[in-house]
Amino acid sequence: MSVHQTTVTISPQRRGCRLITREIQSAVSGLDFTGDGLAHLFLQHTSASLTINENASPDVRSDMESVLNRIVPEQSSYRHSMEGPDDMPAHAKCSLFGVSLTVPVSGGRLALGTWQGIYLCEHRSQAPRRTVVITVMS
Repeated sequence: MSVHQTTVTISPQRRGCRLITREIQSAVSGLDFTGDGLAHLFLQHTSASLTINENASPDVRSDMESVLNRIVPEQSSYRHSMEGPDDMPAHAKCSLFGVSLTVPVSGGRLALGTWQGIYLCEHRSQAPRRTVVITVMS
Protein backbone atom coordinates (compact mmCIF):
# COMPACT_ATOMS: atom_id res chain seq x y z
CA MET A 1 0.00 0.00 0.00
CA SER A 2 1.23 3.49 -0.77
CA VAL A 3 0.25 6.60 1.18
CA HIS A 4 0.36 10.19 -0.09
CA GLN A 5 -0.41 13.16 2.16
CA THR A 6 -0.83 16.91 1.83
CA THR A 7 -2.69 19.77 3.49
CA VAL A 8 -5.03 22.42 2.16
CA THR A 9 -5.47 25.75 3.91
CA ILE A 10 -8.91 27.30 3.46
CA SER A 11 -9.02 31.07 3.82
CA PRO A 12 -11.25 32.53 6.55
CA GLN A 13 -14.89 32.68 5.61
CA ARG A 14 -18.10 33.87 7.16
CA ARG A 15 -20.45 31.46 8.85
CA GLY A 16 -22.12 29.03 6.46
CA CYS A 17 -21.44 26.12 4.14
CA ARG A 18 -18.93 26.57 1.32
CA LEU A 19 -18.01 24.19 -1.50
CA ILE A 20 -14.33 23.23 -1.32
CA THR A 21 -14.39 20.36 -3.83
CA ARG A 22 -12.08 22.17 -6.28
CA GLU A 23 -9.48 22.92 -3.60
CA ILE A 24 -9.53 19.29 -2.43
CA GLN A 25 -9.35 17.88 -5.97
CA SER A 26 -6.50 20.24 -6.81
CA ALA A 27 -4.57 19.03 -3.78
CA VAL A 28 -5.22 15.37 -4.66
CA SER A 29 -4.07 16.05 -8.25
CA GLY A 30 -0.95 17.72 -6.86
CA LEU A 31 0.07 14.50 -5.14
CA ASP A 32 1.14 13.08 -8.52
CA PHE A 33 -1.18 10.14 -7.85
CA THR A 34 -3.11 8.79 -10.83
CA GLY A 35 -4.37 5.49 -9.47
CA ASP A 36 -7.34 4.24 -7.51
CA GLY A 37 -7.69 4.35 -3.74
CA LEU A 38 -9.27 6.23 -0.90
CA ALA A 39 -8.86 9.86 0.10
CA HIS A 40 -9.33 10.57 3.78
CA LEU A 41 -10.04 14.22 4.59
CA PHE A 42 -9.48 15.44 8.14
CA LEU A 43 -10.34 18.98 9.28
CA GLN A 44 -8.06 20.03 12.14
CA HIS A 45 -10.65 22.12 13.97
CA THR A 46 -13.56 21.69 16.40
CA SER A 47 -15.77 24.60 15.36
CA ALA A 48 -16.19 23.77 11.66
CA SER A 49 -17.08 20.54 9.88
CA LEU A 50 -17.00 18.63 6.61
CA THR A 51 -19.89 17.05 4.77
CA ILE A 52 -20.87 15.92 1.29
CA ASN A 53 -24.05 17.28 -0.20
CA GLU A 54 -25.61 18.70 -3.36
CA ASN A 55 -23.19 20.89 -5.29
CA ALA A 56 -25.41 22.66 -7.85
CA SER A 57 -27.84 24.92 -6.02
CA PRO A 58 -26.48 27.55 -3.60
CA ASP A 59 -29.89 27.36 -1.89
CA VAL A 60 -28.86 24.00 -0.41
CA ARG A 61 -25.87 25.62 1.30
CA SER A 62 -27.92 28.47 2.79
CA ASP A 63 -30.75 26.10 3.78
CA MET A 64 -28.20 23.83 5.47
CA GLU A 65 -27.04 26.78 7.57
CA SER A 66 -30.68 27.53 8.50
CA VAL A 67 -31.28 23.91 9.50
CA LEU A 68 -28.16 23.86 11.67
CA ASN A 69 -29.18 27.10 13.39
CA ARG A 70 -32.62 25.64 14.19
CA ILE A 71 -31.11 22.41 15.56
CA VAL A 72 -28.42 24.23 17.59
CA PRO A 73 -29.55 27.78 18.41
CA GLU A 74 -26.94 30.30 19.46
CA GLN A 75 -29.15 31.79 22.15
CA SER A 76 -29.24 29.13 24.84
CA SER A 77 -27.83 28.57 28.29
CA TYR A 78 -24.51 26.98 27.29
CA ARG A 79 -21.82 26.90 29.95
CA HIS A 80 -18.91 26.93 27.53
CA SER A 81 -18.51 30.39 25.97
CA MET A 82 -14.77 31.07 26.23
CA GLU A 83 -14.61 32.55 22.73
CA GLY A 84 -18.05 34.15 22.55
CA PRO A 85 -21.70 33.17 22.22
CA ASP A 86 -21.11 31.17 19.02
CA ASP A 87 -18.38 29.02 20.66
CA MET A 88 -20.42 26.13 22.09
CA PRO A 89 -23.00 26.09 19.26
CA ALA A 90 -20.06 25.78 16.82
CA HIS A 91 -18.72 22.75 18.71
CA ALA A 92 -22.16 21.10 18.75
CA LYS A 93 -22.67 21.70 15.00
CA CYS A 94 -19.21 20.29 14.34
CA SER A 95 -20.18 17.10 16.17
CA LEU A 96 -23.33 16.73 14.04
CA PHE A 97 -21.37 16.53 10.76
CA GLY A 98 -17.91 15.59 11.98
CA VAL A 99 -14.43 16.55 10.88
CA SER A 100 -13.57 13.74 8.49
CA LEU A 101 -14.71 12.20 5.21
CA THR A 102 -13.55 9.27 3.13
CA VAL A 103 -13.97 9.60 -0.63
CA PRO A 104 -13.03 7.02 -3.28
CA VAL A 105 -10.41 8.05 -5.82
CA SER A 106 -10.57 6.71 -9.38
CA GLY A 107 -7.80 7.49 -11.81
CA GLY A 108 -6.45 10.18 -9.50
CA ARG A 109 -9.81 12.00 -9.30
CA LEU A 110 -12.35 12.15 -6.48
CA ALA A 111 -15.12 9.69 -7.37
CA LEU A 112 -18.00 11.90 -6.27
CA GLY A 113 -21.47 11.56 -7.74
CA THR A 114 -22.72 14.03 -10.36
CA TRP A 115 -24.47 16.27 -7.84
CA GLN A 116 -22.09 15.77 -4.90
CA GLY A 117 -19.68 18.33 -3.54
CA ILE A 118 -17.51 18.62 -0.44
CA TYR A 119 -18.59 21.34 1.96
CA LEU A 120 -16.60 23.08 4.64
CA CYS A 121 -19.27 24.21 7.10
CA GLU A 122 -18.04 27.18 9.10
CA HIS A 123 -19.84 27.50 12.42
CA ARG A 124 -18.09 30.58 13.82
CA SER A 125 -18.87 34.23 13.07
CA GLN A 126 -15.18 35.20 13.10
CA ALA A 127 -13.43 32.16 11.71
CA PRO A 128 -9.68 31.64 11.35
CA ARG A 129 -8.07 29.85 8.41
CA ARG A 130 -8.99 26.16 8.34
CA THR A 131 -6.64 23.28 7.54
CA VAL A 132 -7.66 19.99 5.91
CA VAL A 133 -5.19 17.08 5.95
CA ILE A 134 -5.67 14.87 2.89
CA THR A 135 -4.33 11.32 2.96
CA VAL A 136 -4.66 9.17 -0.17
CA MET A 137 -4.14 5.46 0.29
CA SER A 138 -3.84 3.02 -2.59
